[in-house]
Amino acid sequence: MTLAIRPARPQDATLVHRLIRELAEYEKMLDQVVASEADTAAALFGNNPRVFCDIAEWAGTPAGFALWFYNFSTFRGAHGIYLEDLFVRPVFRGKGIGRALLVTLARRAVAEGCARLDWAVLNWNAPSIAFYEKLGAQTLDGWTGYRLTDEGLERLAQAPA
Repeated sequence: MTLAIRPARPQDATLVHRLIRELAEYEKMLDQVVASEADTAAALFGNNPRVFCDIAEWAGTPAGFALWFYNFSTFRGAHGIYLEDLFVRPVFRGKGIGRALLVTLARRAVAEGCARLDWAVLNWNAPSIAFYEKLGAQTLDGWTGYRLTDEGLERLAQAPA
């Protein structure tokens, strides 16, 4: 069988949205997906997109995806890539597809002079943690992620500066 990694195209918006939902279901977070297919299409393929996607195809069949964007390290003085989502459909796992998606991003980062490639993993996801550590990735000890959404974000936005 053959593996191909390619950038997502506008006609892939439905596929990307479906893969996002499949990932959310795997992560037991499907109830948190509020983005519509139109939202996904606009983010990836609208004017001045700020998020990007690579599609993995196994023998021409969509097998997974990596959705990413550029970030910046003030300490390193260079951009990086933040991998928001990496997902391989269960039937295609164990074929090197996840690794190939990460290799593609790593090559992009090196070619573009990016200082790092970052992502997060759910702490219960032992198979993914083992996979990432096998690739040489390290946990960011001493860092705790924070997020503002919904009411908290609105409250802060309305607060005096």
